[in-house]
Amino acid sequence: MIQASRLVEGDLVALISPSGASEPGRIAATVAALEGWGLRVRLGEHAGGRHLFFAGTDDERLADLNGALRDPEVRGVFCVRGGYGLQRIVDRVDFAAVRADPKVVMGFSDITALHVALWTETGLASVHGPTAGQFERGPASLTVRAARRAVTVSDPVTVTALESEPTYPVRREGVAEGTLLGGNLAILASTIGTRHALSPAGAILLLEDVDEQPYRIDRMLVHLRRAGWFDGLRGVALGQFTNCLDTNPRYPPVLDVLREHMSALEVPVLGGLPLGHGEQQIAVGLGCPARLDATAGTLTVEPAVA
Repeated sequence: MIQASRLVEGDLVALISPSGASEPGRIAATVAALEGWGLRVRLGEHAGGRHLFFAGTDDERLADLNGALRDPEVRGVFCVRGGYGLQRIVDRVDFAAVRADPKVVMGFSDITALHVALWTETGLASVHGPTAGQFERGPASLTVRAARRAVTVSDPVTVTALESEPTYPVRREGVAEGTLLGGNLAILASTIGTRHALSPAGAILLLEDVDEQPYRIDRMLVHLRRAGWFDGLRGVALGQFTNCLDTNPRYPPVLDVLREHMSALEVPVLGGLPLGHGEQQIAVGLGCPARLDATAGTLTVEPAVA
């Protein structure tokens, strides 16, 4: 594992849109929050752009991303939005620049494709944390406060399972230690067969998703199992499965799908973690040592920044 240095007052953060397009108001809210932390902010040339589903053409979005990774003045690279599009450009990311000058990289959802690529290519610990849409919740929100802590403080983060989270009933008691890897289930499943597919043996696997029908969640979990992702796994941290509904009342809810798959694993499983697309989320490091205590209901993750 390699770590970027924590962000300090005066550091420059690049805001880029390597996936989907984002609304100007959301970008402005993110800029205001980061400047409130004492950081300087530079917008990628195409951060507010739009092309088809994306914030720009593949070459434009890649240029913004690689430009930020190569710039020695930039100390943090924050992604404005997930959505869709990173897998179209991730094979051309300048991983040599990352190894030469590690920076704090933060995002989630579609940005999972970048997290896993950075880990498999360079061993960089990155931050599973909010994009611009979540910064709209304001500087006093749990989401923004947790993001600030994750990128500016070199201390472990403990996430406690909440009864208010729909996945809270999914639990298999026990304690596990390993590297926290993962993120968005759909993106993880789509990396299988690529050079950036994770090897989760010895890891704690973080899973979350949004707007997927329960049968699709089942299909993706079966895909992970058939690909060997659960072989040697030490634990599973279940985040938020937001709006994962089926319009057919005869079909099971996503909670039943998760329970069936997780009960078949012989490792600790902890649901109810506020990680993902819910009302609030806590930023945590990926590629970092972690301890999952499903009996106590906590996930403790070592810092992504030094």
